[in-house]
Amino acid sequence: MNSEPSAWLEDILGQLRQARVAVFGDYCLDAYWSISSDPSEKSVETALPVRRILRQEYSLGGAGNVVRNLVDLGVGQVQAVGLIGPDLFGGQMLQLLQAAHVDTQGLYRGQTDWQTMVYAKPYVEDEELNRLDFGAFNELAPATIEQLLAQLDRAAGQCPVVILNQQVRGGISRPEVIAGINRIIARRSSTRFIVDSRDCAHLYQGAMLKLNSHEAARLVGQPRPLDEAIPADQVRHLAQQLAEQTHQPVFVTRGPNGLTVAQDSRVEVIPGIQIIERVDPVGAGDTVVAALAAVLAVGGTPIVAARLANIAASITVRKLRTTGTASPAEIRALGPDPDYVYEPERAADPRRAQYLAGTEIELVRTLPQELKIGHAIFDHDGTLSTLRQGWEEIMEPMMVRAILGPRFEDAPEGLYHKVVAQVRRYIDKTTGVQTLLQMQGLAQMVRQFGCVAPGEVLDAAGYKRLYNEELLALVQQRLAKLQRGELATEDFQIKNARAGLEALHAKGLKLYLASGTDTQDVVTEARALGYEHLFEGRIYGAEGDVSVETKRLVMEQILREHHLRGPALVTFGDGPVEMRAAHRCGGVAVGIASDEVRRFGLNPAKRARLIRAGADLILPDFTQIGSLLRLLGVAAPA
Repeated sequence: MNSEPSAWLEDILGQLRQARVAVFGDYCLDAYWSISSDPSEKSVETALPVRRILRQEYSLGGAGNVVRNLVDLGVGQVQAVGLIGPDLFGGQMLQLLQAAHVDTQGLYRGQTDWQTMVYAKPYVEDEELNRLDFGAFNELAPATIEQLLAQLDRAAGQCPVVILNQQVRGGISRPEVIAGINRIIARRSSTRFIVDSRDCAHLYQGAMLKLNSHEAARLVGQPRPLDEAIPADQVRHLAQQLAEQTHQPVFVTRGPNGLTVAQDSRVEVIPGIQIIERVDPVGAGDTVVAALAAVLAVGGTPIVAARLANIAASITVRKLRTTGTASPAEIRALGPDPDYVYEPERAADPRRAQYLAGTEIELVRTLPQELKIGHAIFDHDGTLSTLRQGWEEIMEPMMVRAILGPRFEDAPEGLYHKVVAQVRRYIDKTTGVQTLLQMQGLAQMVRQFGCVAPGEVLDAAGYKRLYNEELLALVQQRLAKLQRGELATEDFQIKNARAGLEALHAKGLKLYLASGTDTQDVVTEARALGYEHLFEGRIYGAEGDVSVETKRLVMEQILREHHLRGPALVTFGDGPVEMRAAHRCGGVAVGIASDEVRRFGLNPAKRARLIRAGADLILPDFTQIGSLLRLLGVAAPA
């Protein structure tokens, strides 16, 4: 494996064509039947309304969906081992698997009374009716058990990794079958087995386990109610306990909070990934176990397997109303170092905050002992300046007008308030993310409500341009008041911001200003607020291209041009972009959780966002700059 931190993903994806994985388990079929809502035709025999099918679609479920995930990940050879009936649904199952180039010789069809397991989901328009399940009363014949175990043993001799999927209580993974599986596991010592079982994980011996946190708690005899969250430190303990009991790696999924991996005495936490879109978690577990097996099959470590599984699952959950999969192209697009969510429990609970003695400086993470801070990057808006405070009051009406379009003036009250409510929820959820991403969501909402003709819907860059124009008008009004002497520079600065800059400058640190605003506008605003000279020309902003999100690019440009990394760098900001950039380069990330209305004191919502983005320290403002400098190893000025 390539040891370069950014190369691990390409290393793995490039090898998956050589992977061989077998999947033993409950092969199910998902059937989607779209039924006409027209009841006009009646049966001649019964006089009851006839339900006519408009469309029917079939997809792989259960172990079949695990197989589908392996195929879409690019695994070169996938073997299916299981039981399907000699019915029409079994034929449909075979057709779908063979179309995906899956080896199906391990699928047994010899038990004539076995019904293929099907979840039939009838719909009338968008309303799902009662589900119809096939195969709920199947019984395994002794001869069938022999055939299944023989096929599993054959596959285990050909594949370095076997997934053991137990999806259905009445499926094929019954106690007597698992006993036979355990004998195969003991005999096939060179093959790795990974169990994904809803009900029977405790029966397997000698296999790796993939479970969620509640399944892990139940397995060690500490069951929890499903609506009770299990804290991260307890999940670590559960994973370690199971790894010690099984002498195998254990993978515990934590939904949006990522995965915990335990192997021997080592426990690793893989953080969750930031997702601002709507999510549908159905099928995410299948994606995880498929990705784990795929990486292990080419010699990857359990940690690397968990990292890929985490990324793949974050792609799957964005695919609504389907048991989605993740492709190598989608994984590459997300990249080897996505936007992780750090310390979610600490972020959500202010009671967990720990402070530097005698200060309001929150210590989120222990800083390196040997800091040699010589450079400091500052975000501008909300970190130093409040000239752009109140952007939400501009974005909300701008979005509402964009969505309603020509219906803005005469939209029915119900529609208007529905749009306003959705916009407010969206702004609340996306506060702190890049403006361009917010505008991508706006474009989707415009299309969703359908008030604007399709040909007149703007792209994200177009909506960002409209928003920036309105925001800039507000800034110009405030600058004019400064010029007329109606307000002072302190009225548009976070408390002690200029004094903080002067203190850092006086100690010889090189200061950089980074903003997603156009460069000339940043220079003008910094000059108006009286601290432009402290940056000595190192002011960076956008160059007028609204088709890209500039904040991240600006941060990367500063780091690249000035060769800044690690303990020489501190970054100050009130948004996730700069916190993540600092975290990635190994510098110190100082979150300024500022209250932009009062210009001093803590904004709890910002605190949560900044911690989730990787902040090492949280400050409400710059009033305790002396204590901060001492903490960073830079002596306070006399």
